[in-house]
Amino acid sequence: MRKRVIIMGAAGMDYHLFNMFFRDNEEYEVVGFTMAAEQNLGTVGKLRKYPPVLAGRLYPDGIPTYYEHELAELIRKLKVDEVYFAYSDVKHEFVMHRASEALVAGARFGLLPPRLLQIRANKPVVAVCAVRTGCGKSQTSRRVYEILKNHGLRVVAIREPMPYGELEKQIWQRFATYQDLDRAGVTIEEREEYEPYIEQGMVIYAGCDYQEILRQAEKEADVIVWDGGNNEISFYVPDLLIVLADPLRQEHTLAYHPGEVNLRQADVVVINKEDSATPEAIASLMQQIRQVNPQAVIVHADSPLSVDEPEKIRDRRVLVIEDGPTVTHGEMPYGAGRIAAERFGAREIIDPKPYARGTLAKELERSRHLDRVLPAMGYSPEQLKELEEAINRAECDVVVSGTPIDLSRLIRTNKPVIRVRYRLQEKSRPDLEELILARLQLKK
Repeated sequence: MRKRVIIMGAAGMDYHLFNMFFRDNEEYEVVGFTMAAEQNLGTVGKLRKYPPVLAGRLYPDGIPTYYEHELAELIRKLKVDEVYFAYSDVKHEFVMHRASEALVAGARFGLLPPRLLQIRANKPVVAVCAVRTGCGKSQTSRRVYEILKNHGLRVVAIREPMPYGELEKQIWQRFATYQDLDRAGVTIEEREEYEPYIEQGMVIYAGCDYQEILRQAEKEADVIVWDGGNNEISFYVPDLLIVLADPLRQEHTLAYHPGEVNLRQADVVVINKEDSATPEAIASLMQQIRQVNPQAVIVHADSPLSVDEPEKIRDRRVLVIEDGPTVTHGEMPYGAGRIAAERFGAREIIDPKPYARGTLAKELERSRHLDRVLPAMGYSPEQLKELEEAINRAECDVVVSGTPIDLSRLIRTNKPVIRVRYRLQEKSRPDLEELILARLQLKK
């Protein structure tokens, strides 16, 4: 008798967990995936299947998806033996609430360790992960990319999945130009991750099947950089694991899954954003790191901000737009946009709530921790339109955008948009270059 399984996920790690452990495994029958009802995948009003082309020979009809809030009922109705949790950046308490629900309904509850989920590459892998969303993984991944490229190596980045479109078309994706993004019809969240690479002349892969993605990437790479996206573990066995920690949320360091898993495995921990943090917060964060991973090398870093035309912010009424995942999933009250607006002398930062409508207004209501910032939401054409209309309704002089993308490529606004840029700047030794060269045995 095959054990009947439900995988709890969010269209990312759950698919990878299935591909690595359950696909073609005749001991198990995966009867469904679950996702949160509020999760917007461009599939409002319908729940998509994991398609047969990805599900494999044991699932000729694919695998259905159900709503997470129906878990207890599904366990009883589908005679589920085991539930596996497979998504990221949630409180430990949240994971255990789901476990309690599954146990009472009659199913075992489990997590799979990284060793069962990580693929061994034929090329060296430098992985960048974090303890929380919004710590600065992508800017660190780009810094790693820059270091390796400066040493004459061909480097390709691979990012944690964000398969919001048709899964059959997203087995593997390669992005090297803005036209690649347009053809794929990517969301704002995807653009926030891919565009900065393209701006710097880099190549980034993503998709659903990370074994096939690796096969494609290895054709053009000497070294792979894993960009941990929404805070997953590395999908590949890393030769060097760099983990970001955030002193602005130091109380979150050991409180989230799989952030603590990443921290305990880290070879290097980068404490980022120290230029915006207090000495007390940095000291507390260092103590927590040493508590669970005393062997890790700690690198201290700032995240300096820059804007092209700071004079357009000074003494103006400003609407701040922030990177969506950082302030929603990451639970930060504001991000780089708000910091830049204050630093460059905005007269007033306006409240965006009166100007938001539809799903954007619902997100502001749900994310009550936000402090006078508008998250860049755009999982569908409708949401993108809502963002455009909110900006155009806003009674302000200028928009300061902390999202890594150029919004002018996607929407038309009736007021100037000032982009905020930020980068990783190490300030301790050994720095990332020394650590990477030593681990990969490259000559400086």
